[in-house]
Amino acid sequence: MVLKGIVENVVFQNKENGFTVARVSANHELITIVGKLSNIFQGQEITATGNFITDARWGEQFKIDTYTIKEPKNEMGIIRYLSSGLLKGIGPITAERIVEKFGSQTLDIIELSPLKLAEVRGITMKKAAEIGAEFIQLRKMQDVVMFLQNYNISTNMAIKIFNRYGDNAREILKTNPYKLVEDMARVGFKTADKIAINIGIPADSEFRLRAGLVYVLNEASEHDGNTYLPIEDVYISLSSLLNVDIMEKIDVLNGVIDQLVLESVLKRCDFNGVQCLMLVKFYNTELKIASKLLTLNQTATELATDITEEIKSFEKFNNVEFHQDQKRAIEMAVKNGVCVITGGPGTGKTTIIKCILQILNNRCGRIALLAPTGRAAKRMSESCKEEASTIHRALMIDYNESGTREDNAMFFYNETNKFPYDAVIVDEVSMVDVNLMFSLLSALKAGTKLILVGDKNQLPSVGAGNVLADIINSNEIACAQLTHIYRQSESSLIITNAHAINDGEMPLIDNKSKDFFFENKDTSDSIASTILSMVSVRIPNFLGISPLKIQVLAPMRAGVCGVDNLNTIIQNRVNPSTPNKKEYKLEYTVFRVGDKVMQTSNNYTQIWKKPRANGSWEIGEAVFNGDIGFVTDVNYETDSLEVTFEDGRVAEYNREDAKQLSLSYAITIHKSQGSEFDVVIIPIIGGASSILTRNLLYTAVTRAKQMVVLVGTKKHLAMMVKNNYTAKRYSALSIFLQKQAKNLEAFEI
Repeated sequence: MVLKGIVENVVFQNKENGFTVARVSANHELITIVGKLSNIFQGQEITATGNFITDARWGEQFKIDTYTIKEPKNEMGIIRYLSSGLLKGIGPITAERIVEKFGSQTLDIIELSPLKLAEVRGITMKKAAEIGAEFIQLRKMQDVVMFLQNYNISTNMAIKIFNRYGDNAREILKTNPYKLVEDMARVGFKTADKIAINIGIPADSEFRLRAGLVYVLNEASEHDGNTYLPIEDVYISLSSLLNVDIMEKIDVLNGVIDQLVLESVLKRCDFNGVQCLMLVKFYNTELKIASKLLTLNQTATELATDITEEIKSFEKFNNVEFHQDQKRAIEMAVKNGVCVITGGPGTGKTTIIKCILQILNNRCGRIALLAPTGRAAKRMSESCKEEASTIHRALMIDYNESGTREDNAMFFYNETNKFPYDAVIVDEVSMVDVNLMFSLLSALKAGTKLILVGDKNQLPSVGAGNVLADIINSNEIACAQLTHIYRQSESSLIITNAHAINDGEMPLIDNKSKDFFFENKDTSDSIASTILSMVSVRIPNFLGISPLKIQVLAPMRAGVCGVDNLNTIIQNRVNPSTPNKKEYKLEYTVFRVGDKVMQTSNNYTQIWKKPRANGSWEIGEAVFNGDIGFVTDVNYETDSLEVTFEDGRVAEYNREDAKQLSLSYAITIHKSQGSEFDVVIIPIIGGASSILTRNLLYTAVTRAKQMVVLVGTKKHLAMMVKNNYTAKRYSALSIFLQKQAKNLEAFEI
């Protein structure tokens, strides 16, 4: 329905995302409107489409879908409009003086002849010019925002688009909306394509081909972790995206590719005889990672290599006895500038790190312990009894003017301001993508000893690249591969079964151990209901722990046994809605105070505070993908919710940023990387063989510290164990390492 009226007052407006609550006078009634509205002010005439809704707390409201606004025409309306905070330096008294002077022509004067405002008492010539410039800018921004709302672009994004293109925003979008794909983070091809179709840009235009190419390669990196694609794969993906036969346009496409190469957006490469396309940003990143690793290896400070007595001393003091392979790993780490230590659970990686740390403490200066996630860093700190940090926090986020884009985020420690440590040990390296590895290596000074620790059989990083596997496969960096199981209790099956799964053998599921159980259920509904019972009642009663200590790890998001449904049913059981419990409703999710939540993307500008022992607060910025916390408050007045993370940081989320949160009673196995949980429950279901793999199951099982419970059928379990499918991930780091180690060049064609 359509609502038309005059804005009487703006009750609340979130400047970040445009969410607004206002009162509108319409048909002799005062109506509350809510929605994403950019810079509306009292006195304006608004025409909106939407529907009336009833909010449990605030009653009847008109929820806006689209809207247009007009400036007031009568003098009283103009006074109220200018008095509303529209323009800096104009309050109620000044507004009355201006309207008294110029009457109903006031807004035209401000826009077309702003210097005339200096005729009004209290306004200087300089101030008059500033008022005019601000008014024109505001009108242009509102014009762009209302233009873009027709294409389902949020107010927040529309304002960013205006800030990016300025006065030319609307004209650029009308000419080539596909520029959004190249220039703006979080604007996808489909959004730009929708605008283009409505404007009338041909489906085979070069603009569309160009944007499609960039989008295909970006999607390949963001969703599949590829840093390049064989050109044949590009053709297939592009044909599907554009719904055209690319081979019929091959000459035009090659011209577009050549232009993108000239503009340093793309590289044509020949990798082992295969013609490939690579975004320049990944070409440069992987090439520089290779160069920096080899340089660190060559410039390492030489340390005495005979550490036999030091190893013996560590063994005696800690009452352990290293296997020969473990001793060799310690020696390699101390001797080489760069070293990789890889092995599965129970092979002693943590104990080896502790021994290396003790030896290096006697020989080096400062040593940094790092991990890619907060949970992994916390675990490393607890096991080594020394402070460990995430890579992001150690390098220290430094912000440029562009805001939150990850690839625009800079670090305080970088190429010109080096990290003040002589040795760096990084755990869970399988999770590290090329961007993060490049940032770390850029910050390390020549001679820094780098020790990379991880499990090569874990899932690769969510982000682009295959860093750990590529370094190992290059055979150019010293690598210690651990296979001997060092940590294993006689009554424990978690480690034994993890290795069995990794070797393609069925795990032992006779339910006679104390930590590995199998519950046979043959339908999705029975699997889901069993998981619900285990989380809410059975395991908490059995182990005497809170349901919040139990983590469900599901292979996928969709379906009865997917993350989305499991989160909903578990939330309603362990944290149900009650009359006095605050809730925060997004489009597809309801967050309640007490809910377990996860941050699903890096947000470098999210402000947080953390209580100090003296009662004061530490203030900082940045929350990261995978951070887990709990909803501790909902503020209806500011339309925000509060999350307290496991490490004590407290962050307030506005409505736009809250979209980066998800319930985390159940999470995908991919999201669990680098984490450990007391109890892990895994639904064993049927599905696509490309998803339900041995590698995925192995990763899930190795996340558990105290107990693993599998719920499903032996048939599907056997299928996962036998399924050794690994999706091909295209990355060039291994190739670059081998070429540079031999002083070879020529990857481009």
